[in-house]
Amino acid sequence: MTKQFNAQKSLAIKAALLACSMTFLGLTACGQKDDAKTVGQKLDTVVANTSQSAAEVKIQAETSMAKVGDAVKDATQKAEASGNKTADAIATSADDIAITASIGAGFAKDSELSAIKIDVDTKNGNVVLIGPAPNAAARDRATTIAKSVKGVGSVSNKLVVKAS
Repeated sequence: MTKQFNAQKSLAIKAALLACSMTFLGLTACGQKDDAKTVGQKLDTVVANTSQSAAEVKIQAETSMAKVGDAVKDATQKAEASGNKTADAIATSADDIAITASIGAGFAKDSELSAIKIDVDTKNGNVVLIGPAPNAAARDRATTIAKSVKGVGSVSNKLVVKAS
């Protein structure tokens, strides 16, 4: 909004300078001898020129204000889009953390799976399991537990069955 205020202030200053210049020129012209025009006619010409200049400045100011409005609208839309993108990223990260925690809790309930030894990596709902499994059945249960958690899109089971 500061840029908008500065733009308005700049236009107002330009308009005032233009009006003063036109008035000065008009008054100077009044002092010159021109037998064809009376002082009143010269003054009418100056007033008409000043009015025309003021109208042109007004149009320029309106055009500039419209451009400022468009720029503010565009910046607002970009900020909103960026905020939405950041919010989505935070929500996805929070979902991934919740998925990882739920899978870890499921492993802790299983007597053969170790929630401490199995690394659960989750990104955008895709889960990767890395670590040891005591046997093939436990390895398969780990996949089943992970797939049962809400929000899981896929499970890549990279658990290695330890030799007994």
